[in-house]
Amino acid sequence: MGHNHDHSHNHSEGNVKVAFFLNLSFTIIEVIGGLYTNSLAILSDALHDLGDSLSLGLSWYFQKLSKKGRTKKFSYGYKRFSLLGAIINSIVLVAGSIFILTKAIPELFNPGETNVQGMLYLAILGIVVNGAAVLKLRKGESLNEKVVSLHLLEDVLGWVAVLIGSIIMMYTDAPFIDPLLSVLISLFVLYNVYKNLRKSMLVILQGIPEEVSLEDIKVKLKDISEITDVHDNHVWSMDGEYNILTIHLQLDQDYKLSEQAKLKEKVRSQLKDESIDHITIEFEGQDENCELEDC
Repeated sequence: MGHNHDHSHNHSEGNVKVAFFLNLSFTIIEVIGGLYTNSLAILSDALHDLGDSLSLGLSWYFQKLSKKGRTKKFSYGYKRFSLLGAIINSIVLVAGSIFILTKAIPELFNPGETNVQGMLYLAILGIVVNGAAVLKLRKGESLNEKVVSLHLLEDVLGWVAVLIGSIIMMYTDAPFIDPLLSVLISLFVLYNVYKNLRKSMLVILQGIPEEVSLEDIKVKLKDISEITDVHDNHVWSMDGEYNILTIHLQLDQDYKLSEQAKLKEKVRSQLKDESIDHITIEFEGQDENCELEDC
């Protein structure tokens, strides 16, 4: 299992790195193109992309850091650091989107002239470049990769909108379409950031992972004849992928250490389909009082 996680983290890091360089190069092209075409939709997307580039750089750094093993300071290792990348990403996008809205909303009522043909060419380039980055990250497993992949997918959708908008503006006199696209892109981004932030906060606040059911765990363990009671079970996630369980199990009689070792194997085998990566088990005898108040 450890090997799989290492492989997945190496893969994540490589994916985020490729996406970072793609995004940064394209952001520079975009800023120049946005100024050249005088398009607020393209400039707002450039700002969004610049935010993404910074976020991707951070994600790459945190993904790298999260592979470090346990240390004297962090006994679980650095896995949770990748979440920090996801949260900073989200904050950057919120700030960028609010800035774009403050510029785009007044433009709706007084739109400027834009170079529609230039917009069209840039939109096609945007779809190709961001589309390539999305394909690279789409199969990613880490929460970080999912957030980054979502950013890039938003960019693709943003460019599809710019493409459609530029085609409409070619054939009709509707310059308000440019700032309108800008507003719609920003609102879409804010909605998705909210969803991702919720997921990251659940992990940081040690909420129970969505894929794990404490009730199912209890039911499965009570099927083991030697276990008479299951209590004080806590489950949380390190980074949205690596889940940890601690549990107290009351036994029907006193067992020797060698027998307890076999029982632990039974418990682990019983829970192998429950998306748990690390289990800490405490056995108790019939007469033992659990000292914790919430047992």
